[in-house]
Amino acid sequence: MNKGVFLKNFIATRWFHKFKSRQGLEAYQQRELAKYQQFLESHSPYFRQGIPADFKTMNKAFMMENFNQLNTLGVDRDQALNLALESERTRDFSVLQGQVAVGLSSGTSGHRGLFITSEKERSMWAAAILAKMLPKGHLLGHKIAFFLRADNELYQTINSFFIQLKYFDIFQDMEAHIEELNRYQPSIIVAPASILLDLSRRILSRELQLKPQKLVAVAEILEEADGKKIAQAFGLDHVDQVYQATEGFLATSCAYGQLHLNEDIIFVDKHYLDQHRFYPIITDFKRTSQPIFRYELNDILVENKEPCPCGSLFTRIDKIEGRSDDIFYFQGLDQQPVPIFPDFIRRCLLFVEGITDYQVRQHSESHLEVCLAPRNPAYEAAIEEQFALLAQEKAFVKPRLTFSDYVRNRKVKLKRVERIK
Repeated sequence: MNKGVFLKNFIATRWFHKFKSRQGLEAYQQRELAKYQQFLESHSPYFRQGIPADFKTMNKAFMMENFNQLNTLGVDRDQALNLALESERTRDFSVLQGQVAVGLSSGTSGHRGLFITSEKERSMWAAAILAKMLPKGHLLGHKIAFFLRADNELYQTINSFFIQLKYFDIFQDMEAHIEELNRYQPSIIVAPASILLDLSRRILSRELQLKPQKLVAVAEILEEADGKKIAQAFGLDHVDQVYQATEGFLATSCAYGQLHLNEDIIFVDKHYLDQHRFYPIITDFKRTSQPIFRYELNDILVENKEPCPCGSLFTRIDKIEGRSDDIFYFQGLDQQPVPIFPDFIRRCLLFVEGITDYQVRQHSESHLEVCLAPRNPAYEAAIEEQFALLAQEKAFVKPRLTFSDYVRNRKVKLKRVERIK
């Protein structure tokens, strides 16, 4: 870690990124965007001649195709990809390419991506995430348990003179993790929502005996009902969230548990789908090794335009609803396709009391598979009724529903609502 960079950015993010007005925030962003564009034109071969006339947005496929020309460190895509794949195979994520950390991301979209970070960027990231997530009035001595598919030098940067981080590989046996958690006694647990659900059940069974100050959900969508179950089991008011992707540190929860875009680090254009839902188009003006410039995500974010009790001027997000490729499509009564957002599918399950776990998969416009735990004929009948009501409300032909046992595969990210390609 570059301690000077870390301390400078920690202090700035924790105490000085306070804006008196939305206009002041936007003026700051425009200054940062101008400096960022100048940097790209000086250091990125792709942007050396300025922004191409036909350039609109980038995405993961564009990034992978143009990786060598986009990055500013001269990193070769194939060499970096081989290093990342070898780390995945050996589960050893400590290897660097020079001072550059290399990571692999499948994301919830399932498409493989590659990300790189310099030592300076890792120090800035660690400063930003700790400044935003550490409890107020309590900065020193935290022990963080970090559950994720793959470790990376980026995450290990958090290990510092006042924070201890221990990585828990979600591919490994959970029973061994439970024993280690009881010994380690973390004050903060950072994990995918499905892991937090598992831990909450073990808290209730007294197999796990912890009193963390904070729980942070990452990597998977945190369903509202799941968040309430987890918080109640651990005796907390709420579960915090970090919206972190290959494309950057995008959003984090405030003291009231409300998610806000990190608009002191990123600039977000909003491609609106309706009055509240939008796709974010990200420019990360702190990311220099691998430009994130007008990067369009297919996450569906639901904006809350009411002021937050915390007083933040950063855009407030009610929920991360899913991805565009998980919008379900059904045959409309007028024969035209009817798109149904993931939240409407979730509601058909949430209105049914007694369901512990579920997943809904669309195989075709006329067939849905509903995976349930526990299985119960009464639940299945109630779900059929809910889908019939939804079909009537949205004017589409109700699909055939088949039911199966819910089985959790911890090797892939949990998606409660998934359209099978």
